[in-house]
Amino acid sequence: MFDEKLFTALAPPFPPFKLQRFDGCKTGDEVHIVLGAGPLKQLWHSLIIENQESSKESYFVDEGKILPFFLKTWLHKHIIKQEGEDVIIVDDIRLSWTSPLWKVLIYPGLYLSFLYRKPVYKSYFSKALHKSRH
Repeated sequence: MFDEKLFTALAPPFPPFKLQRFDGCKTGDEVHIVLGAGPLKQLWHSLIIENQESSKESYFVDEGKILPFFLKTWLHKHIIKQEGEDVIIVDDIRLSWTSPLWKVLIYPGLYLSFLYRKPVYKSYFSKALHKSRH
């Protein structure tokens, strides 16, 4: 369900994004990305520490192991629920910042990057549901 194609489609156009490694979304898998470019380039490596799948709900949890300088910790639970005809996506994120200043400066962009995902998810899952009906 959550594959490399969807992962790259969810990346907003800014900051520049390069996927270096995508093992998948099972416990023990790793995802490595590079954010930004040139002197602003930041590594972000996450480890999938938990996953579960059922017919009604699937989720996986990624924990940041190498993070951009402005983040101290990152724990992100990606939840995908099927409720009748609807697919509900929940991004449960727990994070801490290296400084309150970075929170003020970076949080709005981070928030917008997750808003960017909404139509991508909608398109992806409406196509997946359409295929499953035919």
